[in-house]
Amino acid sequence: MATWTPSAFRRHLAAVLLAACACGARAGDIVVIVHPSAPPMTKDEVEDVFLGRSVRAMPVDQARSQPIRAEFYGRATGRDLAQVKAVWSRVIFTGKGLTPKEYPDAAAVKRIVADSPRAVGYIEKSALDPSVKVAYEFN
Repeated sequence: MATWTPSAFRRHLAAVLLAACACGARAGDIVVIVHPSAPPMTKDEVEDVFLGRSVRAMPVDQARSQPIRAEFYGRATGRDLAQVKAVWSRVIFTGKGLTPKEYPDAAAVKRIVADSPRAVGYIEKSALDPSVKVAYEFN
């Protein structure tokens, strides 16, 4: 049976803690939010709104620096951020729309969505409050 030296134990413990932190860095449960008077949405409707294929609603993004953004687009569209940017470039080039307006964090997204019946945003489920309604929840 192998014995652990103090330095080997510390390295192993550091690796385990780093892995645990990396797993926790992923966004939690993500919900798509709308104004309280807006109807619920299907996953296809969410994808269409956030890829510029629908004018039904106004998509609202969190800042590029927010980890939830990549996680949301992966779940909602099956695309990474570079692919999403390419889609929006085509939408803009053809004159069919403008990129979603970007806000710094979940609190700002909630304020915009609560104030605009056409706005659609995404936040972690833990940030929900009565000012907005869940339109779609990723499982």
